[in-house]
Amino acid sequence: MILYEYPFNERLRTYLRLEQLFRRLGELIPRAHPLDHHFALVTIFEIMDVAARADLKADVLKDIEKHKHQLDAYRGNPSISEAALNAVIGQLDRCFAALNAQAGKSGHALTENDWLMSIRSRVGIPGGTCGFDLPAYYAWQHKEPETRQRALEDWASTLAPLAESIYVLLKLLRDSGVPQKVAAERGQFQQNLPQGRTFQLLRL
Repeated sequence: MILYEYPFNERLRTYLRLEQLFRRLGELIPRAHPLDHHFALVTIFEIMDVAARADLKADVLKDIEKHKHQLDAYRGNPSISEAALNAVIGQLDRCFAALNAQAGKSGHALTENDWLMSIRSRVGIPGGTCGFDLPAYYAWQHKEPETRQRALEDWASTLAPLAESIYVLLKLLRDSGVPQKVAAERGQFQQNLPQGRTFQLLRL
């Protein structure tokens, strides 16, 4: 079965894009082939492009705070496990602290690496990362897989606070929904959403 997700606002659209990129990065880094590591690096650059939005970090921090306040309201409720509640709030606190501690936008530290930025400037050009264009990068691709993996993990670690925050926020959002079974007659289905409520994500 295929699960489709449709975001109802631009902020959530950005979160889903970042989640997809982080998942791809997580798949590519453990692999050993230089081509996989090339596309892992391309993915890091894509994440940096998305994270360059001026209001992204502020939006994520605001959403973490919002979820924390909502969960705090459940304290003392006999139907809620205090241990589970404390675990989720603790995770939100850690995400907030780690992301807030980063200076500037996520991935900003990587922009100070001239070698990486030289590759980033050529990636958008078709065939722009050939050996004769970037000999140092060509030599890096011939290093041992473990050496390349360590470097990629180090670069990706600067993006880890954002990745964990996005994962936690999307998990909380998905877990808050109640699935319904509907029938699409002749392949079409239409439903008016209730007034006075804000909807963020459709999962089909």
